[in-house]
Amino acid sequence: MKNIGFVGLGVMGYPMAINIIKKTGKNVIGFDLVEEKRANFKEKGGISVENPEEVYRNCDVIFLCLPTNELVKSTIESVINTSSNGTIIIDMSSTNPTIIKELYLKAKNKGMHLLDSPVSGGEALAITGELAIMVGGDREIFEKVKELLMSIGKSVTYVGPSGSGDIAKLANNIIVAGYLGAFSEGFAFAVKAGMDPELLYKAIKDGAAGCVMLDQKMPKIYNRDFTPGARIAVHQKDLKNAAELAQKLNVELPITDMVLGYMKDLEADGKADEDQGALIKVYEKKMKVLVKKHN
Repeated sequence: MKNIGFVGLGVMGYPMAINIIKKTGKNVIGFDLVEEKRANFKEKGGISVENPEEVYRNCDVIFLCLPTNELVKSTIESVINTSSNGTIIIDMSSTNPTIIKELYLKAKNKGMHLLDSPVSGGEALAITGELAIMVGGDREIFEKVKELLMSIGKSVTYVGPSGSGDIAKLANNIIVAGYLGAFSEGFAFAVKAGMDPELLYKAIKDGAAGCVMLDQKMPKIYNRDFTPGARIAVHQKDLKNAAELAQKLNVELPITDMVLGYMKDLEADGKADEDQGALIKVYEKKMKVLVKKHN
């Protein structure tokens, strides 16, 4: 591999790019629209550029981690129009499977390769390089870049042809939405009944109700820290993608629809850029409680 590129040095993309540098020793050329992020990337050993076309022209493996379907689509189309034959594009974003399949064909027609490789685990596991990565696309291309992906994730799984990675991610986020709703409801209920949420968390975290999401989110919630590790807006986008695909499949997603409604309420209240754990604010409002640890 000549050079590795990384476009999108945000909450998730930045630590992933840094882990590639640290664990592989390879040159990584990075771009983000925000100058401060480019500067931070350079300080950590990355090669920062001010124009994404420099990444597209000089790298034969290009990672993307971008927040919207529209931005993924326009960026991959720019890569296809600028980069060279044989380039491997790895989309780490959560992208609509229909869009990614269309882009996969466009890339293939230009002699390039596209893998949809969304991740799960949030900022904490992005920093430690222990993300779960689900990969769709051509298996032989996956095998070529598996070692690179292992520098980012603890669990790297090939799940099928183009679009399969993003479908797996939608299923993942449907389940995560259910967890968020369930423990938000449970904790708001317990606080309404007079419990300290910190003590409740300690009591149940190692039992049947325990899960990674509970461990990541609940301490932040009862400490009233909604700094985004994964934003409501991004999760909302994924659930909208799931709802759109469900409509095409003619199936119902009742839990997803409920959580989407709550996320819409949070968006209306100006909280879409807060952490996913802010979903609890809907339940707090309904039950007239504040899920905060006792002094």
